[in-house]
Amino acid sequence: MKQLIAKILISGIALKFTSGIIEGMYVDGWDSVFIAAIILGIVNAVIRPLLLILTLPLNVFTLGLFTFVINGLLLKTVATVVAGFDIVGVWPAIIGAIILSVVSTVLNWLISE
Repeated sequence: MKQLIAKILISGIALKFTSGIIEGMYVDGWDSVFIAAIILGIVNAVIRPLLLILTLPLNVFTLGLFTFVINGLLLKTVATVVAGFDIVGVWPAIIGAIILSVVSTVLNWLISE
């Protein structure tokens, strides 16, 4: 349970940091951040693997770069569901997904050591 709470906190902090960097990605408050982090975790656990399997030929053709598009579209989908979290456009979603994954990885690495 502590690991789950830690992962949600890390995802929330990474999401807040990313929204501060990316023009076109807006989060109103910490409550929206943590709700978005929880929903994003669920979406990444359930829907993302299915999309990766369905788009495998395209992903192989683009040498894995289409994964960034999938991650961006999933982030944009979460933004449409969560009140107080908005992404204007597809490019901020794709770039935001890349930065979000890098920041989350770094924070997880710092906390695990």
